[in-house]
Amino acid sequence: MLCSLPNDVNRRGDGPLRGMTWDHPRGYDPLVACSALWQARTGTRIEWERRSLQDFESFPVAQLAERYDLIVIDHPHVGQITRERCLAPLGSGTEAAQLGKAFVGASLASYVWEGSLWALPIDAAAQVLAWRPDRLPAPPADWQAMLGLAAAGAVLCPLRPPHDLMALFTLCGLTGAAGRSAGPELLDPAGGALAYELLRELTALLDPACLAMDPIAVLERMAEPSSACILAPLIYGYVSYSRSGSVPMTARAPIAFGDLIALVPGAGPRGSALGGTGIAVSARSPHIAAASDFARWVAGREAQCGPYLEGGGQPASAAAWDDAAANAAALDFYRNTRATLERAWLRPRHAGYMPFQHAASQRLRAALESGEPARGAIAAINRMYQEELT
Repeated sequence: MLCSLPNDVNRRGDGPLRGMTWDHPRGYDPLVACSALWQARTGTRIEWERRSLQDFESFPVAQLAERYDLIVIDHPHVGQITRERCLAPLGSGTEAAQLGKAFVGASLASYVWEGSLWALPIDAAAQVLAWRPDRLPAPPADWQAMLGLAAAGAVLCPLRPPHDLMALFTLCGLTGAAGRSAGPELLDPAGGALAYELLRELTALLDPACLAMDPIAVLERMAEPSSACILAPLIYGYVSYSRSGSVPMTARAPIAFGDLIALVPGAGPRGSALGGTGIAVSARSPHIAAASDFARWVAGREAQCGPYLEGGGQPASAAAWDDAAANAAALDFYRNTRATLERAWLRPRHAGYMPFQHAASQRLRAALESGEPARGAIAAINRMYQEELT
């Protein structure tokens, strides 16, 4: 069921564990599959509920922690949840450093804050490139070729906030001017301006509907057999749309994913805005030990390479990304996007970042819609960041 967070829901000291994840087969089905196996092994039953992608990106974790034992979260929340003490730590930063190579890129490191590990990565993602292999034998090799497809009406890009800001972050990384979390300026004025101009040029060629589309909406449109849109140059990867036999592929065309288009010769796909999810345990739960046991197992190699992967998930485990069968079943999704994931950029995570992300993405949207010059738009975002830091 979708989460409506009723006011009369109380914590329970008995009964099944309650979990909250996000509303997409990739976010829900693998956890249900893993929970069924876990119940058969341990007798612990877990009931999962869902919230929209928009809620997942913005809803306060502290409120969810009052109602659920297990919560799937996004890593930029960790500074806030550390301040609010609403999650139970799942290990130390030292332990996480020892385990880091078991996961793709910075997936594990992204959940370490102030010396503790606040969630375990179960899903790895970053902005990558997506295309229709039945209509486009290979993706464009350079940005100008991509713009030519955009001018022909063949390109979509999710720009609904906060995805417009994620696209700007990724373009900053691709130009060699990745964001600086410590401030005082988040975006290099020159590098940020160049990235903004690239995004503004692309946006001007796109269907205005992109300003209201998230990655799922774009991929759903692209997967329509007769869709005119055959390429998305900046989009979070969704293996569900590549894997044969998955629910979203019913009567849909397959979508392939690959590394981002490099903007600097020889630099490769650097600086994509890291996404993915982690599983966390509520500090308010009366079942912290039982919930922690499941979290550690579902993030471990056995589950990630087995029921989580087979249940439709997009694992964070490096072993799953290396699996030949997993790649063969999904148009080499993992192999073809691995370089982008390994070099992805870790967004700021301090307390107060999430309100900034929301406000900055809205400010960027207004700039893109009005055609505001780059210097003023980037200066405004940097000013917002400085004010938030202080």
